[in-house]
Amino acid sequence: MKKLLFCFMLFLAAANISYSQKKPCCDDESGTTGSDTKSGEITAPNVMASFGNDEGFKNEHPQPLDFKLTDGKGSMVTYKTADGTDAYGYEVKADKPTDNWVLVFHEWYGLNDYVKREAEEIAAKLGNVNVLAVDLYDGKVATNNDEAVKYVQSVENARALSIIGGARDHAGSSAVFATLGWCFGGSWSNQAAIELGDRCKACVIYYGMPEQSTERLALLKAPVLGIFANKDTKITPEVAAKFEADLKSLNIPASIYEFEANHGFANPSNPKHDAAATEEAKEKTYGFLMEKMK
Repeated sequence: MKKLLFCFMLFLAAANISYSQKKPCCDDESGTTGSDTKSGEITAPNVMASFGNDEGFKNEHPQPLDFKLTDGKGSMVTYKTADGTDAYGYEVKADKPTDNWVLVFHEWYGLNDYVKREAEEIAAKLGNVNVLAVDLYDGKVATNNDEAVKYVQSVENARALSIIGGARDHAGSSAVFATLGWCFGGSWSNQAAIELGDRCKACVIYYGMPEQSTERLALLKAPVLGIFANKDTKITPEVAAKFEADLKSLNIPASIYEFEANHGFANPSNPKHDAAATEEAKEKTYGFLMEKMK
């Protein structure tokens, strides 16, 4: 009997060691641990990145038109992340001190001057907010479609989450947030809003793949504005409808709008840019953010 008991105790000890080796160790107080977060593994941005293998979707992101931002009031900033490396962003500070922040997430081509101009416009339209356009590509900016696909597919969830966590800490412990992004950045806007929890007051997604897991989506505390394109071949009307239904089932306030336009219609760097649809979408966006960031 004693021998059996001894063997059983050895088994329990071995099991405990095995569990402690597998249990994730948090990077910071939020519980973020690489691609395995406090709320489960995220997959939507990976699905978004996989679309780069589809030539049709890839071709919906033609090479950006030439543009150089010369009169912006913002500047590039560097901040620390939990993984021990620097992250970068384009920051536009409000004229007066404020704890309101909008985190902006770039699309396919990276944090180029078009995205910086959008950050400038958001700051000007909303007034009393700080805007930080985060760089998910760690300083790289694509100049053609092949580079864009390479960069978007090289983003690791663990690194993106560290960049978001660093942006949160850069803003300060009393900061409250809204998130906004287009395409790949729209997907990350959704994920950032989930990660920010109660500190996020609004989430705007432009034709990005939304979170598909209702278990993870249930952790979203912010109301959502979704801007989608009916002619989108990947982020289809069916995807938008499921997202809206999921949010409704979770009692998360949502306003979902679909435009008769192609994917990327609000991207001013896109030769196929739809100015009329963009103007209407921006009107809804700024009204939403003004209301939620009071």
